[in-house]
Amino acid sequence: MKKNWIPRPLAIVLIVVALFAGLSNSLTGCSGTPKARVFGGFKNPFARVQENTPDYQRFKKIYSEVAAKDGFQAQQLRHFSDAFHRVRGEYVHILEDKILIDAAIKGVQKIEGARGSIPSTKVIEAALDAMITSLDPHSSYMNPEEYRDSQVVTSGEFGGLGIEIKLTDGLIEIISPMVDTPAYRAGLKPGDFITHVEGDPVKKMTLGDAVHRLRGKPGSDVHITIRREGAGSFPVTITRAIIKVQPVKWRVEGNIGVVQVTHFNLRSEDALEDAIDSIRAQLGSQLQGLVVDLRNNPGGLLNQSVAIADAFINHGKIVSVRDRAGEVRGFDAHLGDIAGGLPIVVLINRGSASASEIVAGALQDHRRATVMGARSFGKGSVQTIAPLDWDGALRLTTALYYLPSGRTIQGSGVDPDLNVISKTGDNGKRESDLPNALKTAGQAGEVLAGRQIQEDSCPLAGKDKKDKLLGCAVMFLRSGSQANFIALMNARKSL
Repeated sequence: MKKNWIPRPLAIVLIVVALFAGLSNSLTGCSGTPKARVFGGFKNPFARVQENTPDYQRFKKIYSEVAAKDGFQAQQLRHFSDAFHRVRGEYVHILEDKILIDAAIKGVQKIEGARGSIPSTKVIEAALDAMITSLDPHSSYMNPEEYRDSQVVTSGEFGGLGIEIKLTDGLIEIISPMVDTPAYRAGLKPGDFITHVEGDPVKKMTLGDAVHRLRGKPGSDVHITIRREGAGSFPVTITRAIIKVQPVKWRVEGNIGVVQVTHFNLRSEDALEDAIDSIRAQLGSQLQGLVVDLRNNPGGLLNQSVAIADAFINHGKIVSVRDRAGEVRGFDAHLGDIAGGLPIVVLINRGSASASEIVAGALQDHRRATVMGARSFGKGSVQTIAPLDWDGALRLTTALYYLPSGRTIQGSGVDPDLNVISKTGDNGKRESDLPNALKTAGQAGEVLAGRQIQEDSCPLAGKDKKDKLLGCAVMFLRSGSQANFIALMNARKSL
C-alpha cells in the first residue's frame, strides 16, 4: 500500500557523527539562488580576498617555516586558502578569522618532525583538520581517501565493523553499533570508548588514522580495547565483515506490526513500503496498530527521513532548514497515510539522532504518533558535504533544522510523550555534552512527571522475548488510549 506522492529531489545529508565509514553525500539541487549555497553545495565563486588579512599572513608565515620545499608548497597553500574561504562564507555562524587561523596553526604545531622538512601536503591536511574540527562536533575535513570512503554508506553496503563513531577527548566514542553487524554482535554499546587499536593508543592517532586501522579485509580480526563506564577497560576482538545495511526490518507481535528503521539510506523509503505491505499481507484486517522503532538509529539522508515521516502524515510541515542568513527551506507532507490511520507508537532512545529525530518529532508535533522511550540524542544541525577544487572535501555545518512546531532539537533532543525509566538509568552523553556543541534557543521541554513509567512494569516482547520497551508499546496500542495504558501499568506495578 504505497502513498501517492511525487518524490522530491533532495540530497541534503544529516551527519550524526564522524562515521566509521562516513555517512555522507554531496549536496545536489537548485543552483543560481542564494539557497544553493546551503542546499546545492558550495557554489560561491572563489576569491582570495581573505589572503590579504593579517591572520592569513600569520598562517602563511608559519606554514612556510614548517613545510618542506617539495615543489607543492604553493599549490597546497592555495588549497588551504580555498577551504578557508569556504568556511568563512558558508558556516552556520559568522566566525572570526583569528579563531580559525589560531586553530589551524595549532594543528600545524602538533606535527612531529623537523621544521622545514615536513611534506607540504601533510602540513595543510593537519591545518585543515584542526581548523574544521574545532568548529563543532560534526564539521570535519576529509582527505581524498576519506572522501571516497564517505560515499559508500548511503548506498547501503560497505566494509568494516558497523559502528557510528566520533572523536571525544582524543578517544573514539561509539555513538551506536549498527544492528546485526560485527560490532553489535560483539556487544559494543553507545557511550563505549575505543582507547587502543591493536595495542596502540588512539590518542596518538587522527580520526582518519584510527578508522584506517579499524578497517581491513573482511574475515580478518581487529583487536581493540574498550573503556566502559562502570566496567573499566577490557579487550574485544571483532571479525571484520562486509556491512550490508538493511534499513528497515519488520515483524508482528500478535495483531501489532513492528517496523524497525535502522538507517536512513537510499533504500529506506522503499523498504518501509515493502515492510508495511508484508505486515498487511500477514495480518490483513486484524492489524490493530504499528510500532515504528527508531532506537539506536543514528540518522542518514534527510530526504529519506522526510519521506518516511511523510508516509504517515497527510498534510503540513515535516521539517524546515534555516541557514545563517535566515533563509528557510521547508518540506511538507503530501496527502495519504500508508498506515491508513492506524495508531502508531514511535520508540526512541539516546541513540536516536538526526534524521530519526526528524521523524519522531514530526509525528509527535502532528499528534500522529505517541513517542515512547527516552530523550533522543539532540543532533539538529545540517552538514553540507562538498568536494574541494583539488581533492578531498569539507563536511561543514551550514544550517539548523526545525520541527513543525518551530522548536529545534539541537542540543536537547525530542522528549517522549511517555518516558520509560530503565533500572540501569540513562546516563550516557548526548549532543549537548560534546565539545563545541552548537547552542540554540527553543529547546525541547522537560518530561512531565505524570508521564513517566517504569520499564520493569512492561511486558516482554520481541524475537527473543527480552524487549520490555517494545512490550510496553504493544500493550499501549492494544489498550486503546493513554489513560487505559497507564491504568494497566499501575495494575501491573501493584502485582
